[in-house]
Amino acid sequence: MSSQISLASVYDPEQVEGKWYDFWKSHNYFAPGDDYSKKHFSIVMPPPNVTGQLHLGHALDNTLQDILARWRRMQGYNTLWVPGTDHAGIATQARVEENLASEGLNKHDLGREKFLERVWEWKELYGDRITNQLSLLGSSCDWSRERFTMDEGCSQAVREVFVNLYEKGLIYRGNYIINWCPKCMTAISDIEVEHDDSDGCLWHIKYPLEGSDEYIVVATTRPETMLGDTGVAVYPGDERYRHLVGENVILPLMGRKIPVFEDHYVDREFGTGAVKVTPAHDPNDFEMGLRHDLEQIVVFTADARMNENAGSYAGLERMECRSQVVADLEAGGFLVKTEEHQHAVGHCQRCDTIIEPMVSLQWFVKMKPLAEPAIQKVMDGEIRFIPERFTKIYINWMENIRDWCISRQLWWGHRIPVWYCEDCGQVICSREDPTSCTACSSSKLKQDEDVLDTWFSSALWPFSTLGWPQDTADLQHFYPTSVLVTGRDIIFFWVARMIFSGIEQTGKVPFHEVNIHGLILDAQGRKMSKSLGNGIDPIEVIQKYGADTLRFSMITGVTPGNDVRFQWDKVENTRNFSNKVWNASRFVLMNLTDFTPVELEKNELTLADRWIISRFNTKIAEITELLERYELGEAARGMYDFIWDEFCDWYIELAKPRLFHPANEREKVVVQSVLLDILKGILKLLHPFMPFITEEIYQYLPGHNETIMLEPWPIRDESMVEPEAVIKMQAIMGVIRAIRNIRAEFNLSHSTPIKAILLLKDKQAWEWFETYGSYIKDLAKVSELRLSLDLDEKPHQAASALLSLVEIYVPLEGIIDVDKEIGRLEKELKNTEVDIDRAAAKLTNEKFLNKAPADVIEKEKAKQKEAEIKKEGLLQRLQILKGE
Repeated sequence: MSSQISLASVYDPEQVEGKWYDFWKSHNYFAPGDDYSKKHFSIVMPPPNVTGQLHLGHALDNTLQDILARWRRMQGYNTLWVPGTDHAGIATQARVEENLASEGLNKHDLGREKFLERVWEWKELYGDRITNQLSLLGSSCDWSRERFTMDEGCSQAVREVFVNLYEKGLIYRGNYIINWCPKCMTAISDIEVEHDDSDGCLWHIKYPLEGSDEYIVVATTRPETMLGDTGVAVYPGDERYRHLVGENVILPLMGRKIPVFEDHYVDREFGTGAVKVTPAHDPNDFEMGLRHDLEQIVVFTADARMNENAGSYAGLERMECRSQVVADLEAGGFLVKTEEHQHAVGHCQRCDTIIEPMVSLQWFVKMKPLAEPAIQKVMDGEIRFIPERFTKIYINWMENIRDWCISRQLWWGHRIPVWYCEDCGQVICSREDPTSCTACSSSKLKQDEDVLDTWFSSALWPFSTLGWPQDTADLQHFYPTSVLVTGRDIIFFWVARMIFSGIEQTGKVPFHEVNIHGLILDAQGRKMSKSLGNGIDPIEVIQKYGADTLRFSMITGVTPGNDVRFQWDKVENTRNFSNKVWNASRFVLMNLTDFTPVELEKNELTLADRWIISRFNTKIAEITELLERYELGEAARGMYDFIWDEFCDWYIELAKPRLFHPANEREKVVVQSVLLDILKGILKLLHPFMPFITEEIYQYLPGHNETIMLEPWPIRDESMVEPEAVIKMQAIMGVIRAIRNIRAEFNLSHSTPIKAILLLKDKQAWEWFETYGSYIKDLAKVSELRLSLDLDEKPHQAASALLSLVEIYVPLEGIIDVDKEIGRLEKELKNTEVDIDRAAAKLTNEKFLNKAPADVIEKEKAKQKEAEIKKEGLLQRLQILKGE
């Protein structure tokens, strides 16, 4: 059988990637089979925002998932990877409101129904953008099963879960302290608040005792909230304040009487040991207020201005109010002192606005009954975190979890399925939209205005996407899913909520393993952000280098749970690797003209054949084991090293003499067979990492099937693992490397004939090198190879190298102009010593050490070390040439 050779001389990803993705998709290769008796592998894609754009985090996350899906598919698993997008309530509504603002409109001008029509139009316009971008990446998910958190099935699941929890008393409505974003104009959960240390002030304020000249001094970082104070707390038994407990103080500026009481929350060492209590605007004060039955006075509006409860300050923006309050306190003699103070300030994760703790009527999920089984399942090992350290983080968070505020003051999202009767006040929670009151039969029903937190629907993703609450075939076969792949930044937002939701609603964990990866940082180790201008658009990388290059450059060396730096030199190196794979494949195919596959006998294989076959079978086991442990980055690194070093740089070079000058036709057929088998195996192992280039090359292999996607994953053949062949070959390769190094050190070109003398350790080593000396001659370009077990004297003016089995000597006399080379080396030595002195001067210069960035200092140290190593090598070479 002959092979039609038509691999292009240069690999062009643009001509290849779109073609093969369309081919895979049109042939339905991404869909699982109908045979539900087969072992399954299932995974759900963390749904990106429907109107978002692909960023490097998505690219890494989906590359990891795609590697696992393609690998398991090749292993014979019935594989399902479910894609989908999230409606992203706050983010999407904000984008549409910005668009309306450009037209001079706001959502209230349109009204709720018309506004939602605009959001759906926006979703239809931009909703396919990110899924198309995921296709460019090569994601082999089943697009026929694509879901959206607000599609009909997911919406039914959301309502079913809400009603279930409501009927069990696990969802309730009440006035509670929440995090309010004045810009997004909605409540947000605790984990959507990011705390940054900020420089501020600690103001010490006198609160006069009623009917007395005495006063208590309280300290606060937020004087504007004092307008809502309803008490002053002190630590129980504090001698300074014991006589004041039960008395009232007069709230400055407002003239309101408020009580002094004791509470263990107070830190007697902080500030004055007396705390102003604002139950409506501080979570800890809220809890104290409940314990002591204090009034809750809200003093802010939804947009963070002061309301009517703030008296004369009504209408002021909160920071303006702060300045005015401080000025008035000082004017009234109430301000004792002001201290500089650094403290943590909460910001909205989405818009970076300072959040306002505020008492508000909201919907909550009772977390303790849901958290307990979710903790237990992880402790029992039904769910395993990779890496293990995230287990402790998860459990600690779940053990200290507060009730989850699930209502959002938005229009875009799943509207809360609760109605209120306007005639009798009955509250109705229903799976179907009610038409009349269940208590008085009135038709005057009003649905709750709020929508659910986006994460409420995302928490159901592993089972809602498979058809729940219906008992579908997909749900029966693919749930629980096999693994969740996600970033460490959403363990609490999403992972924890999926775990307790899955257990509560289905009685089963949603997945068995959680593979946590880190974040992608820039080359300096910083988060990528618009403000730093250090973001990288993955689509631009794909357009310039191809998806395979982006995928492999991101994944190489990545370890579970750890952040990874995006570096352009890794992208360039991976592009070079792609070209290496392409050129090696092209070389093999060009040398398969008129090749007919044959059955090989083991005794026909040379040492080089047995070595590469043994190494390949060992590599199969290593790569498979690494994938099983989710060490995908190390698996990629292992593939890179094997392909570049062992197959391309060694075996192909060792094969060339038999390809170009075979002793007989059979010898050529043997080496052709080995080259083809190893190349085909390499393409299979590499396919999950670099799907496009491997498919393109695979299609030119003799005897290929319809797609590499359906090829079986290689299995280690123990009978072909030969440690002895590997040991022998490594010894020979060591000699070749040493001779090549000598050539490089003394500027001996490959065309310069050299003689090599090998002083061998024992008779066995002598036999090895006697048998396989041709490899050394061919690859080290040695014209004369002499073997010896004993030397009367070491050769004069010879470069040498010492290995475990052999001493190597390369006589230089007559090959180089010794005097000229000595002069060249001495000049280079002098320049190197200048470099060392220059680096040493810098590194002992206090001004340089104090002012230079750390990375510049480290580079200087590296230069110095490199120069010192170079100096040592130059001195050794001079010693050889001078015969010292």
